Amino acid sequence: MTEVPGVQPLLDFLLALPAVTAYALITVGSALENVFPPVPSDTFVVLGAVLADRGSLQPLPVLLCAWIANSGGAMVVFGFARRHGRGAFETRWGRRLLRPHQFRRLARFYERHGLWAIFFARCLPVLRVVVPTFAGFTALGAVRAMAPVVAASLLWNGLMLTGGMFASRNVDRIMALLGQVNAWLLVVAVVLIGGIVGWWIRSRRDEPPPASADPDDDSGGDTDGDGPRASP
Repeated sequence: MTEVPGVQPLLDFLLALPAVTAYALITVGSALENVFPPVPSDTFVVLGAVLADRGSLQPLPVLLCAWIANSGGAMVVFGFARRHGRGAFETRWGRRLLRPHQFRRLARFYERHGLWAIFFARCLPVLRVVVPTFAGFTALGAVRAMAPVVAASLLWNGLMLTGGMFASRNVDRIMALLGQVNAWLLVVAVVLIGGIVGWWIRSRRDEPPPASADPDDDSGGDTDGDGPRASP
């Protein structure tokens, strides 16, 4: 298995830090992923697990820091999208991204399947940020969004912590394995994103026709401004 260069010097640096500083780095790194997806929160959890196994940190605080920061960051982004994001789709550019009928279909999907969609998405790169954000755009209830975010984050970070502690004596290998796992998860995410893009393209073709004229309108359907025409 390919080893990851530079991991041991990083661990030596972290081991020399005060515990409070190390916990702070884990917290910031776990939260940052929700704003900047290329920063993988699970890497910080694995590093924290190694530090816990080697005695400079405690496992439970590592898990709590990562779990609360990752879940809290996701809910902050969700809340911002829920409060300010929907109006963006009512602008000209927003309607080009999602037409009104597409937005309604997306909202119905979250209403029916949002809990499981968010739960599984939180275990996949990129989608773990996108799916809760769009849940906010569709005004999904905060409790319905928070439950799967919190549950998935606890499960995923718990697995990362446990695996990191068991493999702390082979940290290069576990980091390489983590990279491979994330690569495969990214492939799954890309396939799902491809499906979403396919839905987006197809659904744009299904746009309903504009509403018919008001049946009570006595203009006779005239549109040229010359008034109603007499019947022959």
